[in-house]
Amino acid sequence: MAQFFKAKPNRSKQLSSKLSLKVTQLDHLGAGIAHHDGKIVFINGALPGETVSVQLTEQKKKFSRAKLLKVEQASSERVQPACPHFAKCGGCDLQHLDIDAQRTHKAATLVDLVSKFAQAEASEICETISDKNWHYRRRARLATWYDKNTKHISLGFRASSSSDVVEIQSCAVLAEELSVLLPDLAFMLNQLSGKKALGHVELTQADNGNFVVLRVTKTLSDKDKARLAEFADKHQVIVLLQDDDGHCEHLNGSGEQPFYGFEDSQTKLNFSPGNFIQVNGAVNLAMVSQAVNWLSPQAGERVLDLFCGIGNFSLPLARNGAEVVGVEGVPAMVAQARDNAKNSGLENVSFYHADLSADLSKEPWLGKVDKMLIDPARAGAYESMQSLKKLKPKALVYVSCNPASLARDSEVILKQGYQLKKIGLIDMFPQTHHLESMALFELKK
Repeated sequence: MAQFFKAKPNRSKQLSSKLSLKVTQLDHLGAGIAHHDGKIVFINGALPGETVSVQLTEQKKKFSRAKLLKVEQASSERVQPACPHFAKCGGCDLQHLDIDAQRTHKAATLVDLVSKFAQAEASEICETISDKNWHYRRRARLATWYDKNTKHISLGFRASSSSDVVEIQSCAVLAEELSVLLPDLAFMLNQLSGKKALGHVELTQADNGNFVVLRVTKTLSDKDKARLAEFADKHQVIVLLQDDDGHCEHLNGSGEQPFYGFEDSQTKLNFSPGNFIQVNGAVNLAMVSQAVNWLSPQAGERVLDLFCGIGNFSLPLARNGAEVVGVEGVPAMVAQARDNAKNSGLENVSFYHADLSADLSKEPWLGKVDKMLIDPARAGAYESMQSLKKLKPKALVYVSCNPASLARDSEVILKQGYQLKKIGLIDMFPQTHHLESMALFELKK
């Protein structure tokens, strides 16, 4: 007798009937938390104190996820999102929460996670570093999507939990000078004969002008390049074409690199497409100033800056006269950091390339360290923190873009004889759940 396979139902994805739930708090990713049948339910878009109508979309052993259908009783902290793309775009996911409440939530989340996982309370909770609530991004990468049927190329951001591109005409968090470019830029891209060869588009507001970088998979025609140059001239921007290997062709601007400077007017950092920079310029300046103040580097001291990038912290630290050693995992950024130090007239800073997730015990730059700064990616610096046993700097500033990895790494740091002296929120990304922070650890005497 023939036997036919019958797939078992996927119970984790079964949809429920409508439920009315009371939201009690937000998680660190900005989702509302409710409870049903003894399990936590995560609800994107719901706020604490609200009663909401939802439908369960995913059920696991210990938690569920639900889709918000209706807010039955709204929080007093709920506001109308300013961006017309809020419901579709994958960014700016806390626009529905009052800005002061956003910062209160983020600060509380930071303290709670470190307290819970590292079993530590800071001696001082510092004032939040913040600046503008809107139009603060000096850099953004937009996606493109070519429709073979309509021959139209869409320019925008990825939709939430999707690879679809949401076409936008403006962006409420992008620097205004960049946001106003979007309609004309999208129109111009659709005039190109080689528009199928376009990838992402990077917009940057630098101290020396606005830059538009177009990722291209094939060489554009001279006619297309002329159109782009005309756009550049009309809007007073510098346009570059970037190929598969990362090489850039300037269509105008005579090969000029974007840069940003610091308040001392002597220190400036050039950067290239693909180099990481902090997107909120004003908050970055305040963040660097606080880090330098907390570490207070002195002449005769040796300061180690791990995950140093193009020298964002290294160069300002070196201005105080200490010997600074910056270490970075991306070779191109190490080379850029060296050029930045030279161009800023700093001879007391050196840069090295190293895999900071590997064993560092034999690295030539390790040596004596008086103070340390680390600014890792979201994964944190767990492996690098094992070197503290050997280095024992008397002060360590940890700049974090992920409170969960900061909490985990804090536990390692504290076990090696340190105490948490200060911690504070850095609101680098208003209107989003993303949480930047800074913590100061000092070696116990």
